[in-house]
Amino acid sequence: MTGRGLEGFYRGGRRVLSRCEIRVGGREPLAVQARMASADRARFVGTLRTSPQAGPDPDVVVERNRFADGTERITLHSAAPRPMRLPVEVVLGTDLADLGSIASGTAGPELSASVHGSGLRWSCPTGNASVTAEPPPSDALASAGLLRWELDLPPGGSRSVELRVRPDGAGPLRAVGRAATSPLAAACAEGDDPRVSALLQTSIEDLQALLLRDSANPADTHLAAGAPWRCGLAPADALVAARMALPLGTGLAAGTLRILARTQLTGPGPQSGMIPGPRRDAGPYLPPQCTGTEATLLFPVLLAEARRWGLGEQETEELLPAAERCLTWLRTAVGDDAYLRDPHPGGPIRCETQAHAHRAALLGADLLDACGRTGGAALREWAQALRPAFREDFWLDDRGGGRPAAARAPDGRPVPHLGAAAVHLLDTGLLGGGAVAPGLLDKVQTEKLARLLGSPVMDSGWGLRGLGAKEPGFNPFGHRAGAVRIQETALAVAGLAAAGYEKEASSLLRGVLEAAETFAHRLPEMYAGEQRTEGSAPLPHPAACRPAAAPAAAGVLLLTTLAGIRPDAPAGTVTLRPVRSAPLGEVGFTGLRVVGAPFSVRVSRLGLVMVEEAADGLQLGA
Repeated sequence: MTGRGLEGFYRGGRRVLSRCEIRVGGREPLAVQARMASADRARFVGTLRTSPQAGPDPDVVVERNRFADGTERITLHSAAPRPMRLPVEVVLGTDLADLGSIASGTAGPELSASVHGSGLRWSCPTGNASVTAEPPPSDALASAGLLRWELDLPPGGSRSVELRVRPDGAGPLRAVGRAATSPLAAACAEGDDPRVSALLQTSIEDLQALLLRDSANPADTHLAAGAPWRCGLAPADALVAARMALPLGTGLAAGTLRILARTQLTGPGPQSGMIPGPRRDAGPYLPPQCTGTEATLLFPVLLAEARRWGLGEQETEELLPAAERCLTWLRTAVGDDAYLRDPHPGGPIRCETQAHAHRAALLGADLLDACGRTGGAALREWAQALRPAFREDFWLDDRGGGRPAAARAPDGRPVPHLGAAAVHLLDTGLLGGGAVAPGLLDKVQTEKLARLLGSPVMDSGWGLRGLGAKEPGFNPFGHRAGAVRIQETALAVAGLAAAGYEKEASSLLRGVLEAAETFAHRLPEMYAGEQRTEGSAPLPHPAACRPAAAPAAAGVLLLTTLAGIRPDAPAGTVTLRPVRSAPLGEVGFTGLRVVGAPFSVRVSRLGLVMVEEAADGLQLGA
């Protein structure tokens, strides 16, 4: 960890350590391997020759294990035939810069350190951080950021030093780890394609590693957005991931909803009922968007769908007031308008936001009706009026048959660029009886969009690009300007399959599976959207979290889409709509959760589905 680029330990979007360099006997070890050992641990190995008489073989191995919680364990292993006393120096530094400044190359210089207890401390007007060491160093030199030990190694012996990096006043991240209280089912997959098993296993391992307990209510868990830069709660990401992970049970959804309900804004004012969230980049043609809007609209959707998957009536009732406040905010924010506008004055009317709002209105109305609450009729009325207006105002005719606009500018002009945000138009949500909610597009427009998503303009061969390859400003490494984002690719696969466009869905699914192999099935947040060619491999994105919550949960959604599981727990039914073309051959799932009970299902090479295990009394349909 040299302090260059994005290197460092991060907490809450701030780099708390940027440099951690090791010298043993005055020399840097020769690096021989660096790899992800698990979702929350990276392992680095270097070697040293401590004596010229030792020949070409190293006699000391330096192993560094770096954990996502901010711990680094440095271990020296001796293979020498004699005892050794080795000086070990660790040089540390940080700029305490925020992630945005680092990513844009505007981070400042390293800060001066001070000796603090058994380590070093740094401070600036925006925060503080410290590194403590066990055992305590024999020397600490603040001006050089240096900690020093004299370690005695017996023949064949080992000695370790552990560093703990932490912002001042912050407790340790309350990771769930692999405890028996995990809300995630230990599901398994098997089939003709061995990648299916590997991807599901690694996705669940990543989700497990990213689970965090709420500091005030440890029984509630949520997913950290990703490691190493986003090890904290990002409301929209947490809701998206919990929704895609519903086949593993409703426990994660319930905990996430309870945690976010406690953050909901109340009282007077236009933001009352919102789930707060930061702004994020929206690509080269639109201003940054408010993730709080997305989180507020996702809250009632996740509650409604978790209820279909088996969330208990008591838990649903407890969370219903927060969902009602989200839906009240939606109706208030829309007012007499047909569209939900950006919460900031002068912002555009985004296509993606209308898709989120329409889905929230329909699933929210369904939820309110089922729980005996009022307000469902008004939500359905608004959603019904939105559909024809959207089809008229957001559909752009062209020689290729047309496309949805990305947004409408404040002056009414369409923003015509085709991007992956359009996949949200296919993600309409689950209603009762195995039915999906109607979408904003009509049948002809849905077909046109499906063909575009399946074309080389959007399908890179490794997944769905964030922006069409022929669009001005396309950048294969752009966060939302061309890079492949796994979350949006998974939503496209599920939406295309539900709408009957299996060819396009299958192509995207196979592309992600083949890309996953190059990442040891641990899908990153994104990777470059270059066109796949013979013998090529996807290019990693230097700023991508890996593991990350949404991509890990997307692995679950990608694979379970093959079985098309649509439960309706209140009605005691589950409908199956498998991908009939069976693009990966036979595939079977065991240990999923439907209505709180184990659920196992198999899809044959002919696309026929068979349930092998289910809750007693659950009625099956296909």
